[in-house]
Amino acid sequence: MDERGRTALRRVGICVPTLNAGADWAAWLAATRQAANGYRLLVIDSMSDDATATLAEAEGCEVRRIARGDFDHGGTRGWALELLADCDIVIFVTQDALVASPEAFTRLVAAFDDPSIGAAYGRQLPYDWATPVAAHARLFNYPPHSHTMAAEDVTRYGIRAAFLSNSFTAYRREALIAAGGFPCGTILSEDMIAGARLLKNGWRLHYCAEAQVYHSHNYSLFQEFRRYFDIGVLHANEPWLLEMTGRAEGEGRRFVASEARYLLHRAPWLLPMATVRNGLKYLGYSLGRHHQRLPKRCKPGLSMHAGYWRRNA
Repeated sequence: MDERGRTALRRVGICVPTLNAGADWAAWLAATRQAANGYRLLVIDSMSDDATATLAEAEGCEVRRIARGDFDHGGTRGWALELLADCDIVIFVTQDALVASPEAFTRLVAAFDDPSIGAAYGRQLPYDWATPVAAHARLFNYPPHSHTMAAEDVTRYGIRAAFLSNSFTAYRREALIAAGGFPCGTILSEDMIAGARLLKNGWRLHYCAEAQVYHSHNYSLFQEFRRYFDIGVLHANEPWLLEMTGRAEGEGRRFVASEARYLLHRAPWLLPMATVRNGLKYLGYSLGRHHQRLPKRCKPGLSMHAGYWRRNA
């Protein structure tokens, strides 16, 4: 039986949270609809100013609208699990992750042929316009070979063992709910928390390199600082995550060494700026880890998610 035949035996839903998806949205919808293979396609739109919701409805998507202030990385995805209650597998994808082939979703869902898999995430390829720094980040985090992680792999791989991505991950719905689902009120990384919960509940996490999307960001220096500030906040607020997986600095050192080798051969003139960038990442992360000591009025400006601080003022 081919991929589409196997995956058709399951009820699958796809959810994409949206906000002002912009000029590329129509192309995204067309490509996603082609790859969706008859799956339910749910759009949760945060009251976009543009035609995001209208175009999605015209393409046959189910659309639910929420106030922007009500969007929550984990809570909104948890609501999607309720809305897609008839689905065995739920795929979460972001509006800036474009399927690289019509088989992207079915290849990801095929991972659940293994009954031990609780979640599976696909490979993210850099866009053509990605900078060397952005391209390396994709290649480092999403290698060309598939692998599977279980709870016992935490000892060897640390926090990497719980890695998932909210840009392109599928979940066995009932397994995720039984493990505790997505966290509500977290600043980011609801996917990694879900992954850690699944591991604790005895499920395995699969990386499917054959299921691919295009997804990358050319972050500025300050955007990198703010992103890592938020990661530090997460680790401060969810201490059990590092207690389970170990400190994150080891993975950070491995990334820095890999990036240096990559740039040395492809863009050596970027090495000084990469050093500055990584220093800002570490500074942001360190400040985030100790955010309780910072004045509340400063935190929104240091964070990529200012709305989080308004909701938790």
